[in-house]
Amino acid sequence: MDISIIETSGLGDRSYLVSHDGTAVVVDPQRDIDRVLGLADDLAVRITHVLETHLHNDYVTGGLELSGIVGAEYVVPGGDDVDYPRRAIADGDWIDAGVFRLQAMHTPGHTHHHMSYALHDSAGTVVGVFTGGSMLHGTTGRTDLLGADHTDDLTRAQYHSVRRLAAELPADAEVYPTHGFGSFCSATPASGDASTIGDERRTNPALTQDEQTYVATLLAGLSAYPAYYAHMGVINAQGPAPVDLSMPEPADPDELRRRIDAGEWVVDLRHRRAFAARHVCGTLGFELSESFVTYLGWLHRWGAPLTLIGESEDQIADARRELVRIGVDRIDGAAIGDPRAWSGSEVRSYGVATFEDLAESLQADEIAILDVRQSGEFADGHLPGALNIPLHELIERIDEVPRAHVWVHCASGYRSSIAASIVDRCGDRAVTLVDDSYENAEKLGLTT
Repeated sequence: MDISIIETSGLGDRSYLVSHDGTAVVVDPQRDIDRVLGLADDLAVRITHVLETHLHNDYVTGGLELSGIVGAEYVVPGGDDVDYPRRAIADGDWIDAGVFRLQAMHTPGHTHHHMSYALHDSAGTVVGVFTGGSMLHGTTGRTDLLGADHTDDLTRAQYHSVRRLAAELPADAEVYPTHGFGSFCSATPASGDASTIGDERRTNPALTQDEQTYVATLLAGLSAYPAYYAHMGVINAQGPAPVDLSMPEPADPDELRRRIDAGEWVVDLRHRRAFAARHVCGTLGFELSESFVTYLGWLHRWGAPLTLIGESEDQIADARRELVRIGVDRIDGAAIGDPRAWSGSEVRSYGVATFEDLAESLQADEIAILDVRQSGEFADGHLPGALNIPLHELIERIDEVPRAHVWVHCASGYRSSIAASIVDRCGDRAVTLVDDSYENAEKLGLTT
């Protein structure tokens, strides 16, 4: 039996294709299903079933479209109210793929109706379990995505769900979670790239702590999560539209200028340092990297116009693929090339520095330090005198940023690069991007 992992690193998730002897089952597919179809073709297998562990809160599923294209049975937890035909799976039900089988295990916590699927080989031995947002590697899925009224009950349910998995499955069964590789659906950061039930018995807080300690620790550690999560469950319950990965319509320089002047978002995908060195006045810099889709989806107002600027068609296409995964289907246009080629647009720049440069400036100049990390990160240590506005709050709180020379930092330089472009867009503050690791600030003795 082969278990192929389909990584979606930008969202911190995994999908799986389980195959043997020409038959395959897919678990929690992302919306860009061409990756799944291509893998199935490479393995020369026929997909008979598509399984969802839960209605996802961090991405739009590709399960409905995939099952329709390949003629597979679409399996969704039975308690979820959806607007399309599917097999409503219940605790203890079996999915029979012929040469292997999976048994549904109700594991509420991440959601009310969450299912895990225990994978049995042809001899009936449990060889793995697909745990979705329940048992993750060294942690569990977060329990606050359905609202404060449900959080305490779901947290306690999560504790008992993980304990059920540990009690009923063998120690050598592999654990295959959907979340936990950087996803905000994880209650705390996951650890490691692989795990077994035996490993989790030794390390997972739901299995090493008593219930009260687990609940208190999980609730205390929950941080903010992306705003676009509010729309994912609704889309997944209604049934996502077929995916569209086509190139957006080109936008000429005059149209770009009109959109910027109208206050629309025109997003530059180039590297953060390239943006700092030269960008069109009024644009925003969201470097196309692993964190791109999370933060663009978090900050951009849902449904508002969006235009992309990139160095190549491939860059635009990659950004579009990332965005459709979270339901941002409307891309109003795209432009390709160097900002200097866009006539009629003012080109701006700002400085890029390290924490060592910041230390020197603290001695010589009157500057303001803007820390855009999460409040929990700030509480663990920060630069004295720094103003903490988490990146996801910056647009609403921009008036709190001093009209001075603002040095912007985060933990690595990515979030601060977005923040620097937001501050620069206002045009009334000098900006320097600290593109450096926060560990270097600690080594220099700059932090509390």
